[in-house]
Amino acid sequence: MTSVTTNTPARRRFLKSRALRRFVSHPLALIGLLMVLVLTIACFLGPYFLPYDELFIDLRARFAPPGTGAHIFGTDPLGRDIAARLFHAGQISMAVGFAVMIIATAIGSVVGVISGYYGGKVSAVLMRIVDAFLSFPSVFLLLALAAFLQPGPVMIALIISATSWMEVARIVEAEVKSLRNQDFVQAAHMLGLSNRWIMFRELLPNAIGPIIVAATLTVARAILLEAYISFLGYGIQPPLPSWGNMLNGAQQYLASAPWLAIVPGVAITIAVTGFNFIGDGLRDAFDSRTQGH
Repeated sequence: MTSVTTNTPARRRFLKSRALRRFVSHPLALIGLLMVLVLTIACFLGPYFLPYDELFIDLRARFAPPGTGAHIFGTDPLGRDIAARLFHAGQISMAVGFAVMIIATAIGSVVGVISGYYGGKVSAVLMRIVDAFLSFPSVFLLLALAAFLQPGPVMIALIISATSWMEVARIVEAEVKSLRNQDFVQAAHMLGLSNRWIMFRELLPNAIGPIIVAATLTVARAILLEAYISFLGYGIQPPLPSWGNMLNGAQQYLASAPWLAIVPGVAITIAVTGFNFIGDGLRDAFDSRTQGH
C-alpha cells in the first residue's frame, strides 16, 4: 500500500538534507556531538587499553592520585582503578540512557498519536493520565519505585522510563493535532485507509522532528536521574560501578582525595551537556520557522 502523504521522497530528502546542513552549522550541536562521541568511545574501548578491570583490588595502591603508574585517574579506597570503574560505569549509564530513550519515546509516541488523532473523550482521558503522572514529582516517584523494586540496570531503565514518557506524549499530541486536518490525511480517509495506517504511517512520520529532539533530551535526563538515584543508594548497587554510586562513595574523601568525586562528576557533566547541546541543535534544525534559512 502506497503512502499518500504530500511529502514525496524527493521532498523528504530535501528537507532532511536542509535540516542536516542547519545541524552541522550549529556550533554547540557539533561540540555536543564531539563530547558524546569521545565519551562513548572512551567508555566502550577504554577498558581494553587498561591493565586492570573495574573489580581488581590492590590494597597497596589505595588512594593513588591521578597519574600514578598505570592509574591514569588514580585509585579508590580499595585500590581499584578509577578509570576502569569510570568506563564500565559509563557503559551502564549510556545503556540505561538509550534504553530509556527507546521505551519512553515509544510509549509517549503511541499515547500522543492516539490522543491527537481521535481527540474528544479519548484525548481527555489520555491527557488526564499524563497529567496524573506529571503531578507527582518525578524524583520522589523514582525513589519510591526504586525502594520497592530490585535495583539493577534493567529495572532502573524501566523505572526511569515510567517517569519520562509524558513529555513525549504531549509533544506528539500537539503535533498530530496540527496535522490531522491536512490534505494528505483527508486523502487517506477518502482512500479508505485504516485509522492505524493513518496514525502510524502518515501522521507519526510527519512528526518525527519533534520526536527526535525529545528523544535526545530524554537520554540526558535519564543519565542524570540514574546518577541521582544511584548516588542516594537506590540505584545501581556496588560492586557494580555507576557514576552515581562512585560519587556516593567519594563523599567522605572530598578533602583528602577529591579526584574520587571530580572524575565521575566531570563524566556526568560531559554526557548531560553533550546530549543537551545535540538536542538544541536538532531543535533548531527541525524548527519549521527556520525552514527557509
